[in-house]
Amino acid sequence: MTPVPHPLGFDDIAADSPGDVPPGFRPINMGGPFMAHNGPLYAQWNGQRLLLGFRVEARHTNPLKMCHGGMLASFCDMLLPCAALYQGTIERRFLPTISLQIDYMGSAPLGAWVQGEAEVLRSTRNMLFAQGLVSADGQPALRVSGIFKMGQLIGDGHDADPFGLLT
Repeated sequence: MTPVPHPLGFDDIAADSPGDVPPGFRPINMGGPFMAHNGPLYAQWNGQRLLLGFRVEARHTNPLKMCHGGMLASFCDMLLPCAALYQGTIERRFLPTISLQIDYMGSAPLGAWVQGEAEVLRSTRNMLFAQGLVSADGQPALRVSGIFKMGQLIGDGHDADPFGLLT
């Protein structure tokens, strides 16, 4: 039996159209070389919470032109600690991940705006517990919770606005 080629290849499913960044979001530099390579990420302070987002580009996608789960997991791994920095409950510290739980509820197709917000549930002397929600074009996409170790101080630990969003 001879295989019949499919007329539409995976790379032909959608065009690469990254789109614009929503008003009020600013590009941020965070997460070292890994996130610099996988970003760009954008942030906004809405007066109560940090909002973090990115536009799904072709390099973020799987063969079906949906954002790869690994990219979404990396985004979540940055969302929770960054939100903690803006809630004013801890000093600015490096927060290595102990545990990250993600429930994938929906997809984020090529060109979608992925946006998350999070909250600190509790912090102790050694750990931080947080949870968040992530949407893709306004539709629920992920639910995330994580536990992070209280690592070393970044600078003197007192930079309450590391991304320059409050000015």
